[in-house]
Amino acid sequence: MNNKEYFLKLAKTKMPFGKYTGRFLIDLPEHYLIWFKGKGFPENELGKMLEAIYEIKLNGLEHLVRPFRN
Repeated sequence: MNNKEYFLKLAKTKMPFGKYTGRFLIDLPEHYLIWFKGKGFPENELGKMLEAIYEIKLNGLEHLVRPFRN
């Protein structure tokens, strides 16, 4: 998967479980991502995506991802 495809996948993926089921990953609350960071991201594709979203939000770049959600 190239960078563009991965970026679009990050923008369009929704949380599949838990309290925030159905929310776009980019729209997850920051405190939730910080909790995952402390607990440890899952060791799968979703975990890698959550970690990428964490880094995007940490650097204040979510405005670059949100327009591609739909």
